[in-house]
Amino acid sequence: MAVPKRKMSKARRDSRRANWKLTVPGLVECPQCHEMKMPHRVCPECGYYNGKQVIVKEQ
Repeated sequence: MAVPKRKMSKARRDSRRANWKLTVPGLVECPQCHEMKMPHRVCPECGYYNGKQVIVKEQ
């Protein structure tokens, strides 16, 4: 039965587990201000989500 000869450090173990995400999330264009934003989130530029103003932004 194979047994590790030395204890693997937490940093080495955690760095191995940290790189599972393969692609970056896609961005979509905001229909109000046409800036790029994360999908299904309030636009950080204009504060609109789903055609309604959720956050009042000062311009």
